Amino acid sequence: MSDTWPSELKVSKDRRLLTVSFNDGMVVSLPAEMLRVLSPSAEVQGHGPGQKVTVPGKRNVAIKALVPTGNYAVRIGFDDGHDTGIFTWIYLRELGETGAQKFAEYESELATKGLSRDPR
Repeated sequence: MSDTWPSELKVSKDRRLLTVSFNDGMVVSLPAEMLRVLSPSAEVQGHGPGQKVTVPGKRNVAIKALVPTGNYAVRIGFDDGHDTGIFTWIYLRELGETGAQKFAEYESELATKGLSRDPR
């Protein structure tokens, strides 16, 4: 079990930002769009190597619900209906530390595939 866990999860009033305060004092702010397109769900990550999906059109997605999952994670529901991603405390912290780089890679994938962050 990890020594890292959140002391608070807070969704912004506009539902587009999740702020996670960790027990060691680290605080990360994670945009809903980033959480949605980097969801750890099989729908996004695939069921095996090379099956990852580049999800377009999620610029305006919002967080609809946070559902605790045991003592190790939270399931995040989004207003586009996606709700199968179980975000462990470790993954949320990883997104806080490396999310900007991961999101830049996502934007590059969108460009390569001729896709957009904007909804159709």
